[in-house]
Amino acid sequence: MVAGLLLLVAMGVFQLGLALYVRNSLISAASEGARFGARADAGLQAGVDRTTQLITAGLSERFADDVTAVERTADGVRVVEVTVRAPLPVIGPIGPSGRLVVSGRAFSENQVGTGTS
Repeated sequence: MVAGLLLLVAMGVFQLGLALYVRNSLISAASEGARFGARADAGLQAGVDRTTQLITAGLSERFADDVTAVERTADGVRVVEVTVRAPLPVIGPIGPSGRLVVSGRAFSENQVGTGTS
């Protein structure tokens, strides 16, 4: 019985570690994609493509199915925001279900009207 309980606890810790690894990898890819898409010579689609490329190389294609980018204004500054919606990795029938939603932001290099004269 002790071995069974210990195995269950070990699997729970492994599950948590895997979920945190995937979440941090997705945040890193989204942030890098936002920085790439915020460049003056790039666009939103370039940020989405870069994010998808990083996720596919680091994790799996199934985590890169839903990647979007938008340009927003936050406190008068234009920012590029890349959002990734991915499945939560679950091992076995026991564990959390749902989706991870993470995003990365970067200041757009195409600021209009923010300078002083």
